Amino acid sequence: MKRILASGIALCAALVAGVGHAAGGTLRILTWADYAPRSVVQQFERQTGIHVEVTVSNNEEMISKLRATGGGGYDLVQPSQDRILGPQEEFGIYKPLDLGKVDLNEFRPSLLAVTRRTTTIGGKVYGLPYLFGTDGLVVNTKVAPQVKDYPDLCQPALKGRTAVRLKRPTLIAFAFAMGQDPFALYGNPTAYKALMDRVGAALIACKPNFRFFYDNKDQLLNAFRSGEVVAAMMWDTGGWTLNRENPNIQYLVPKSGALGWLDTFALPAHGRNDAAAYAWINFVMQPRIAAQIVNRVGSFSAAKGAEPYIEPKLKAQYAADFPTEASLDRIHWYPAIPAGLEQIEGRILDRIKAAD
Repeated sequence: MKRILASGIALCAALVAGVGHAAGGTLRILTWADYAPRSVVQQFERQTGIHVEVTVSNNEEMISKLRATGGGGYDLVQPSQDRILGPQEEFGIYKPLDLGKVDLNEFRPSLLAVTRRTTTIGGKVYGLPYLFGTDGLVVNTKVAPQVKDYPDLCQPALKGRTAVRLKRPTLIAFAFAMGQDPFALYGNPTAYKALMDRVGAALIACKPNFRFFYDNKDQLLNAFRSGEVVAAMMWDTGGWTLNRENPNIQYLVPKSGALGWLDTFALPAHGRNDAAAYAWINFVMQPRIAAQIVNRVGSFSAAKGAEPYIEPKLKAQYAADFPTEASLDRIHWYPAIPAGLEQIEGRILDRIKAAD
């Protein structure tokens, strides 16, 4: 059995290397910090002969850079799955993927289904899943055991001791906690605005409870460590980091559900080296390589079979919150954002910020 497994791994490596040598040249990747770790890049370069250039960015910058070049300048980009359909329809900055050049058996089927729903235009798929994570609650359960859902951050006993980001995920989360599905209203701007007005009013009323609106990871992590903040809306990896330091601090999936983000592989409309991009996709979705990336980033991979190679503590934390594949189906995954909605949300966020 071991001999058969080794032969299979060798065959997979040979296929990746063969595609890489056929591609040659340089692969220019526009991605998030740590999504293309140097150690993984070096392994890929040794195996394929392709030189890799990595540019670190974020969703807004990716779209801006691709708009400025008409979809050129890079061979592979990694926007979140909700940032593909709208920009593509408006600016034409991506090209459809040739799924025949990707080993789809390496992907977790549930996450593959999510991106197919969100990134399919005219029957063509523009995105494949890479890394994912969730926003939920991080709570010092010794101090604030009553916090089970987002509105619990507003309980009078926690005045001045909670935190959220003044960003759209907070609006979305509180809408779900009100028993509404904001995503179902994406096609009805009037109804969506009315819901956001309600959410904005609730957050203004809750404002005395917020120690601050946090801007970055370190600000919030340090506030938990000092006890300044005891409960917050926060991403899973931040909660797991704190839990490794203090078992009383836990990441919790809220009663109304966690919000799910999913970053993708996408091809710019005028990339020069598609073959190298496909070689990279197939390479990093191999279980052992995917696990190296998970261990570096802390977020989880859409690769199937990576779990045995992930650091035990991180794997246990993930399994405690998402014990089965079916758990992913209960996450509120962000759909594509229609034009105009972020302007509505921006006005609500400004109102919250200005309120006394």
